Amino acid sequence: MKRTVLIYIEQNHKYLLIHKQKKDMNYNKYMGVGGKIESDESPIEAAIREAFEETGLVIKPIFKGNIYFHSKDYKEHMILYKELEFKGVLKSSEEGNLTWVEKDKLRQLPMWEGDYYFLEKLDQEEPFQMHLYYDQDKLIHVSEIETILNK
Repeated sequence: MKRTVLIYIEQNHKYLLIHKQKKDMNYNKYMGVGGKIESDESPIEAAIREAFEETGLVIKPIFKGNIYFHSKDYKEHMILYKELEFKGVLKSSEEGNLTWVEKDKLRQLPMWEGDYYFLEKLDQEEPFQMHLYYDQDKLIHVSEIETILNK
C-alpha cells in the first residue's frame, strides 16, 4: 500500500493549493501539498519535507486524520495534516502552480471527488478516519469514522 502525506496550509480562510502540472494521476487537479513518505522518515517528517520542497515554507503540521483510498488496482494510506502557522517565502516547484483559494470556493475547482469530503472535516477538533472507494476516477463509496484515538 502506498503511504503519503497531504497538507492543507491555511491563512485568512484560504488554503494554499497546488494545481498539478505533472503528467500523472493528479494532472490538472487542485490539492494540498504533499507526497510519498520515504522509508527512512516518519509521516510528520515527510509532511515537513514535502511542504518545504513544494512551497518553500517551514511548517509545524497538525494531524487531522487518516484517509484510505481503494480502487481495483490501487491502494493508498494518506496521512492528512493542516497548518495554520508557517515561516518562509513562498516559492514555486516543478509539481505545479501554487495558489491561495478561499475555502468556500473549493467546490468550483477540479479535484478528486473524495477530497471534498475530507476537506469539510479539516476544521473539526478531533482527528478522523475516512475510506474512499473509487471505480477508476469515479467515487463510489465513502466510509468514515468520526474520531480516532491513535494519532
